[in-house]
Amino acid sequence: MSSPDEEPLQAEVLVIGAGPAGLAVAASLAQKGVHAEIIERGEAVGTSWRNHYRRLRLHTVKQHSALPHFPFPDDFPRYVTREQLVDYLGRYAAKFQLQPWFGQEAESITRSQGRWLTRCRGGRTFLTRQVVLATGANGRANQATFPAQEGYLGRVLHSESYRDAQPFTGCRVLVVGMGNTGAEIALDLAHNGASATVSVRSPLNIVRRDVLGRPVQVTSILLSKLPGKLADAIALTFRKLTIGDLRPYGIETPPISPLRQLREQGRTPVIDIGTVDMIRRGDIAVRPGIAAFTADGVRFLDGREEPFDAVILATGYRADLAQLFPQVQVPVGDKGLPADVAGSGELEGVYFVGYDIRQPGGVLRTIAQQSVRVADSIARRA
Repeated sequence: MSSPDEEPLQAEVLVIGAGPAGLAVAASLAQKGVHAEIIERGEAVGTSWRNHYRRLRLHTVKQHSALPHFPFPDDFPRYVTREQLVDYLGRYAAKFQLQPWFGQEAESITRSQGRWLTRCRGGRTFLTRQVVLATGANGRANQATFPAQEGYLGRVLHSESYRDAQPFTGCRVLVVGMGNTGAEIALDLAHNGASATVSVRSPLNIVRRDVLGRPVQVTSILLSKLPGKLADAIALTFRKLTIGDLRPYGIETPPISPLRQLREQGRTPVIDIGTVDMIRRGDIAVRPGIAAFTADGVRFLDGREEPFDAVILATGYRADLAQLFPQVQVPVGDKGLPADVAGSGELEGVYFVGYDIRQPGGVLRTIAQQSVRVADSIARRA
């Protein structure tokens, strides 16, 4: 660990995060002859992806999910697995000779000598003209708590700690939240001998991953090019035909289309890969939100009490960027995500890549587009 008096490493650009967004920016800069220092809080590229649950696959096709200048291998399937994506990120870093500083988590970013001074918990400091934040919208887990939770005798864990269903075989498990993570964990549990229940608090937009062999991602990209009202009408019709009415099973549907909800609220629809069919068959139960925990389970908002051996909180994540800038206020939207890709005014020279979750086609597609634009801007300034 470096001492407080040690001179900071000086460079043109510091990229914070060695996941898909950080690697894409650094590689795009390398293509323009601009070297970027990269820091990563983990011990390898793609740390978050390495720690996701094992059955995870991309919901987006590989043609629209690859990072700039380097497509996925031809022998990878249409929907890339978690392990394949981790392997790809390693190959990507090697191809562009990207060598992050591992074990270095950004602690603060302040102005110094007309530049940006980044201090890391790992001891390093960097003094750079430009900084790219690329730690993603899912930087920190939202650790939700409920009344009387401390008196519950079973196991409670956040979905970020879930790896596979093996520890829960034969157990009664409640999954709190039915976003994409919650829906897939419930599916994994039900497929592997657990009794799975999902707590659904609010209406859900759900779409099939594939309809008649066509990926919903490709359809959403095409629909986004149409006038909004027409696209929304088509999307609502598709939802009605492919998902139908789930109210008899305890799931309400919002009145707006999945496209509009993504565009206006930044809420990604649930991409269904089998959970809905298991709910219809009764293999996965659905309950309302939690009112409180009991000693051996929970009491739901409808007054029903049920015992559970374990509760998995699929309650999402947050970006957690504002605390990095003690001197400057970062403009963020209602989800705590940066409002713009490029900072301005007091944030001149700061960029935010991978935080825009409102675009059709998935975040990896957005990252690929943003990273090239940001690299162009940085290269011009450099």
